[in-house]
Amino acid sequence: MSDLLHTPLHDLHVELGAKMVPFAGYAMPVQYPMGVMNEHTHTREKAGLFDVSHMGQVIIEGSNFETVALELEKLIPVDILGLAENRQRYGFFTNAAGGIMDDLMLANRGDHVFMVVNAGCKDPDIAHLKSNLTGLTVSEIQNRALLALQGPAAERVLGALNPMAANMRFMDVATISLAGAECWVSRSGYTGEDGYEISVPSDQAVALATELLSHVDVEPIGLGARDSLRLEGGLCLYGHDIDTQTTPIQASLNWAIQKVRRTGGDRSGGFPGADVILAELANGASQKRVGLRPDGRAPMREGVQLFAGLDDEMPIGNITSGGFGPTVGGPITMGYVPIEYTAQGTAIFGELRGKRQPLTVMALPFVPSNFKR
Repeated sequence: MSDLLHTPLHDLHVELGAKMVPFAGYAMPVQYPMGVMNEHTHTREKAGLFDVSHMGQVIIEGSNFETVALELEKLIPVDILGLAENRQRYGFFTNAAGGIMDDLMLANRGDHVFMVVNAGCKDPDIAHLKSNLTGLTVSEIQNRALLALQGPAAERVLGALNPMAANMRFMDVATISLAGAECWVSRSGYTGEDGYEISVPSDQAVALATELLSHVDVEPIGLGARDSLRLEGGLCLYGHDIDTQTTPIQASLNWAIQKVRRTGGDRSGGFPGADVILAELANGASQKRVGLRPDGRAPMREGVQLFAGLDDEMPIGNITSGGFGPTVGGPITMGYVPIEYTAQGTAIFGELRGKRQPLTVMALPFVPSNFKR
């Protein structure tokens, strides 16, 4: 653990009794004394505070927003030019084969784009941006922490610090003063619950986190519950459910590619792998990411092979994420199967400890989202 990076909240995590583990080169809290199950439930019922400072925060600047947006659209197959000021959108970098190099959030801040990328990909992402964007400045923000306040009580908690927060809609972005700190706040998150992500100056992060944790409805939440929450929400984890070998269409992320970037749209294509991705949008992909419910109580985790029949020799796919869903009350998984096995209710089998166990294809998400539209 000694050679791992620390977030600005590291000492606070230790003080709160967190179990620290290596994650993407950082020492991160996997759980606190209340335990993963209780942390998960608390976030669903009240509000949880997550440290996501390991993520990459990036600013991309040019002569104006249009210039920045059109350059970024050469790398990202979503409508960036049409993104209104102080609004945020989900996107991804693609490669020449149509695979996903990373998924990300990007916001129109008027004179620049603010982007949040995954911790394990931030160095190659920033290099990718710098080497492929013409006439733009790409800067990694290294003096700010990133917090996520998630759950149905998040609006009330943050609104008590600044009423502006309560007036934000899902995917709104604003600069708001919180506990004396100038924060870049988005109404978003990766739990399926309503909530906020808060970029705060590093030297004011502990004070803000302590202020939020002083609220009776807020508890600190670790990586364990973050994973079970996003899994119940049917949300992809990069490097597991999506990677350079999976296309957005295979990953069931069609919704993230707006019509203007599709065949027949005003700015169709022009991004890496466009021929592959646009063809799959038009004709369908050979495989798809689906939700799966194992029978019984035994979780099936990443790497479990999937079979069409009880005695079939050749696997048809594999599980990419799996575990116990506390809100669902049983094991849940996501994985990839050929398109002919993607209908809801389809029965397939997973091989667990040498035995075939049945699973049923389910609709995603397992738990409906509670975003404030």
